[in-house]
Amino acid sequence: MKAEGLANAAAIRAAIIDLDGTMLHTVPDFELALNGMRAQFGLAPITQQIIEPMVGKGSEKLIRDVLALDFDPARIDAVFGDAMAAYQRHYLAINGERATLYPHVIEGLQALKDLGLRLACVTNKPVAFTLPLLAKKGLAPYFELVYGGDSFPRKKPHPMPLLQVCRDFDVEPARVVAIGDSSNDAEAARAAGCFVLSVPYGYNHGKPVQSINSDGIVDSLLEAAKLISAHNVANS
Repeated sequence: MKAEGLANAAAIRAAIIDLDGTMLHTVPDFELALNGMRAQFGLAPITQQIIEPMVGKGSEKLIRDVLALDFDPARIDAVFGDAMAAYQRHYLAINGERATLYPHVIEGLQALKDLGLRLACVTNKPVAFTLPLLAKKGLAPYFELVYGGDSFPRKKPHPMPLLQVCRDFDVEPARVVAIGDSSNDAEAARAAGCFVLSVPYGYNHGKPVQSINSDGIVDSLLEAAKLISAHNVANS
């Protein structure tokens, strides 16, 4: 967080953390699931490099974008239901199989908890994928709340999920920081009235992290915890 961004801010009491591209490198899982779906339509496999810029805006848009590589809009509409069902079946079968933790994620989550912060995971990944993935990677115990892209009528970049976390925690948005890898996270946080930190290693739709309107770029969740700790000490 930039000093000027928090100069007059109260102490931070909660953090809302994204999943794909922030805590876990999940593109290898997407590669398996999407190519499994594509094979059912006789389509050639695609690479992680093609997939990565498409990740982060929910499964519906991901499937449509992947199909758009080969099909026109009318054909996409015609096969979308079958394609989504195939994708979900393949993803659930391999969920977490090739996904890896980014450096210092566990240490960062523990440090945030040690600061007394309440933690929520808010992702655009469907809840049915999110919950087993968090459990498989040892992340579930750190979060009081987990919301997915299908938990509410609107998903990030809409502020609805973040505002619900603030209500659930009974913490005003100005005392909450969202940590993510993309403009989706920043836009949702700004609209909700939360602060936002960006990590530089994730999936920002193919755009540089410096283009995100955030309060700062942190190398890891552990660095985010240290920054929040320093801020809270200065504003306690």
